[in-house]
Amino acid sequence: MTWQGWLQIAVFAALVTAVVKPLGGYIMRNVEGGGRVQRACFPLERALYKLAGVDPERQQSWVDYAMALLWFHLVGIGALYAILRLQNFLPLNPQQMDAMTPDLAMNTAVSFVTNTSWQSYGGESTLSYLSQMMGLVVQSFMSAAVGISVALALIRGFTRRSAQHIGNFWVDLTRTTLYVLLPMCVVAALIMISQGVPQTFSPYATATTLEGAQQSIALGPVATQKVIAVLSGDGGGFFNANSAHPYENPTGLTGLIQMLLIFLVGVALTNTFGRMAGDQRHGWALFAAMAILFAVGLAVIYGSEAQPNPALASFQLDQSSGNLEGKEIRFGIGQSSLFATISTASSDGAVDSMHDSFMPLSGLVLMANMMVDEVIVGGPGSGLFGILLFAIIAVFAAGLMIGRTPEYLGKKIESNEVKMTMLALLCPPAAILGLAAVAAVVPAGVSGLNNAGPHGFSELLYAYTSGGATNGSAFAGLNANAPFYNLTLAAAMFAGRLLVIIPVLCVAGTLAAKRIVPASSGTLPTYGMQFVGLLVGTVVIVGGLTFFPALALGPAAEHFAMQAGIVY
Repeated sequence: MTWQGWLQIAVFAALVTAVVKPLGGYIMRNVEGGGRVQRACFPLERALYKLAGVDPERQQSWVDYAMALLWFHLVGIGALYAILRLQNFLPLNPQQMDAMTPDLAMNTAVSFVTNTSWQSYGGESTLSYLSQMMGLVVQSFMSAAVGISVALALIRGFTRRSAQHIGNFWVDLTRTTLYVLLPMCVVAALIMISQGVPQTFSPYATATTLEGAQQSIALGPVATQKVIAVLSGDGGGFFNANSAHPYENPTGLTGLIQMLLIFLVGVALTNTFGRMAGDQRHGWALFAAMAILFAVGLAVIYGSEAQPNPALASFQLDQSSGNLEGKEIRFGIGQSSLFATISTASSDGAVDSMHDSFMPLSGLVLMANMMVDEVIVGGPGSGLFGILLFAIIAVFAAGLMIGRTPEYLGKKIESNEVKMTMLALLCPPAAILGLAAVAAVVPAGVSGLNNAGPHGFSELLYAYTSGGATNGSAFAGLNANAPFYNLTLAAAMFAGRLLVIIPVLCVAGTLAAKRIVPASSGTLPTYGMQFVGLLVGTVVIVGGLTFFPALALGPAAEHFAMQAGIVY
């Protein structure tokens, strides 16, 4: 652990904190309507509504909102599946890439439409330029916009009085794309190109090596895909090595930009929540809870990776720099630990080092970050509605302890909200643990493992955790490009996204219909450190009780075995 590493972490934390308030205000003004950018571009927005046959003045109930969202997802999956299956007949395929197999195409389509970006393939050796742009990039924009739209719908549920509507899905989707995602991507892409990230339609280059052999150097429209991949929470890499590839991440500045883009929208939405609720302190309380969970996880990972690997103690190796296996020297322990924590604390999944090579204790924290349901910043929108679900559970538990009806932002939290909240929080663990249990015993699942013992189980558990948490990163030792894993991981991704969003929209609808109750002397303040502590404790307890047995069988067992000198 070096002062340079801590300085890098401090600079990142300062920049993220500084952007929360201005970006949160910008999102509220322009997505809710009335901001300068929205007013200037309103003719374009209105033309898009007319082209799509959308009435922007028509408000939707939570059922209508959910049905529009479901149809949008199903059409997106079908369109992306068709592109991947037909890419060998489509233009912009200079390397003559073949069509994907049906199971891999289905896995990839579900992955990017659900904002997961799980990749069982190498992008530069599998996808055409058109598949990357019209397929993956379009869905990266759309999946992020959907997440933000759902978060805004839930906020309206808390802030509207006796209303039967929570907004218009098509308006939210359009404004989020036009005024939030596109402007940020244009600026970031230009910076990335200036730093040397390729942006070209030229065929792959061919170079002659020193030995006289021919080497193909992959190129393509990398910059535009990379910025929306990290900004949207999708994280999918143009290259198989993702952000460890020098074309995706050539300089220190590009690395910092990518880490910032992963977090910016997620943290800013906490301020948007506070502004729409009429008191920014509510948003800062959510941000504080996210920051505490993030800081604890980062400290454990950085400390673990800075230590020598006991399994290599008998070899004549200099381990004074810590565990460098699977990491680039140009990034070092500090940035690798920071990037990995950011990746798993969000729903992004981009990597600049191999998580499979991290120490067991670090692997445990990486999985735990994902297992708490995208509440440590999470993806754009999904992080906010994820932590609001835990806030509902926290105030419900507090209400039971003090013997009064729980309330949050003046809305009484009753049985229907608690039932839907628990359904949303239990669906991802059910998919993760259920499918992982099946994969651990059936031959099709076990055959994909390249390691025995606890680490093999960790690889399997990480895969389904990543899919169910819509993250997309992986312990790369698992051979997941097989029909069994492609289809079961697609099921986990579908459950982790849509079986959470539908109950969230139901909660938004029921809350919007309620009156706001004035605060009294018995009302629990939901903006102080007491509430922050209660919220953090709820997240840790619920996540710990749900996943501790599985973690004990995997990374925890591997950690203690390694300390005892046992290597599998």
